[in-house]
Amino acid sequence: MSRLFAAALALLFVTTGSAKDAAPDAATRKLAFDLFRELIEIDTTDSTGDVSAAARAMERRLRDAGFAEADLHLAGPNERKQNLVVRYRGRGTARPILLICHLDVVEARREDWSTDPFRFVERDGYVYGRGTQDVKSGCAILVATLIRFRHERFVPARDLIVALTADEEGGSANGVDWLLRHHRDWVDAEYVLNPDSGGVDAVDGRVVSVQLGASEKLYADYLIEATNPGGHSSLPRPDNAIYELADALERLRQAPFPFELNPVTRAFFARDAALEPAEVAADMRALLGPALDEQAAQRLARDARFNSILRTTCVPTRLEAGHANNALLQRAQALINCRIFPGHSKEEIRRELARIVADARLRVQYVATDGSRHDSAPEEQSPAPPPIRADVLGTLDRVAREMWRVPVIAEMETGASDSIYTNAAGMPSYGVSGIAIDRDDVRAHGRDERLRVAAFYAGLDFYGRVLRALASGRSD
Repeated sequence: MSRLFAAALALLFVTTGSAKDAAPDAATRKLAFDLFRELIEIDTTDSTGDVSAAARAMERRLRDAGFAEADLHLAGPNERKQNLVVRYRGRGTARPILLICHLDVVEARREDWSTDPFRFVERDGYVYGRGTQDVKSGCAILVATLIRFRHERFVPARDLIVALTADEEGGSANGVDWLLRHHRDWVDAEYVLNPDSGGVDAVDGRVVSVQLGASEKLYADYLIEATNPGGHSSLPRPDNAIYELADALERLRQAPFPFELNPVTRAFFARDAALEPAEVAADMRALLGPALDEQAAQRLARDARFNSILRTTCVPTRLEAGHANNALLQRAQALINCRIFPGHSKEEIRRELARIVADARLRVQYVATDGSRHDSAPEEQSPAPPPIRADVLGTLDRVAREMWRVPVIAEMETGASDSIYTNAAGMPSYGVSGIAIDRDDVRAHGRDERLRVAAFYAGLDFYGRVLRALASGRSD
């Protein structure tokens, strides 16, 4: 074989996608880890952070890798909330795939953590930092994968679009919503993949299941408020506002929302039963009869994972009360965060909260994303789940079996994500995360958020395989 022919054959091998399962090389792994570090160490909280700084950092990386200015767009409603959209050009024989990943993170206080939440700390095989699980790891992997594809001269059948956005976790400038309203042409796609949904479950680092996010709950905040005239603390009163609020919260704790199933969750329990211990599997199968087995559901609901799949959940997340150490409370408030089961509206849940509270002295209001409070809520419901694409499910299932010898199971996301905007815009959206997290170590939004280093690199490998196949039009 001539040297020229061998070189030509090698180039064909790369550009046609025949190297579909090649693991990321050392340079790609280092790049991805460096991007991960860079993103974690940029504060992107709503209160003190700057999403634009993170977006510009990724833009510089992509520009340095050779991406054309015409394929990089940085835009947003204000200086702190700029979104980055990058397009990886294919042959255009199919419509693009859009990948959305939010750069903003939940608030984190240094005094609550054992490490600085905005320092990239490696310890005992983990990386600590706000956003390691949710979801800067995914953003770093997407950017590194596009750069890898460019270095490999991979030419897919369709364009790949990555949107790195603001305000998924809070704030009033949601980036996906803003891009759809102002620059739909930048992000228009046949379908959407979102690493902030779906999941890879592990036990002690060993992957036991992979989920495709096929539906999700609806996010809503409410405020329960008690008010009193107050007075001198030396003359305590039985109708103190804090007692009224505490009684209301106890009623909420004792009155969880009813159990429900839908086609996605029924399919999840049917398939997941094969992966669970015998007693858990028996309860899952008991759910699937003509009538939901309440006792089986009660047993499953002892596990927070299954409880959140089976019903609407509402939980107090913030409390505020009092104005002086020596005064009776004049006002006490509890912020109630709800994740609403598909088929129910925000206003329906507000009314149900008022019924559970059952106290005319307490006010139950809806809290909009801009922080404003309202005596009624929108009648908005979660969009109907899109049909599951055979090419997406087939590709994910093949890669999951190759890497971890487990199947992919469609699930309802128990939280909510930016997929609500893309689904509503007519782009079927699916949660796809290749990053394994131990079931007993889910620290997203919590103290000492961390991620296994090995899980990060496996996620990099996973997304490279999945995107190469889907962008090439293969599902084998």
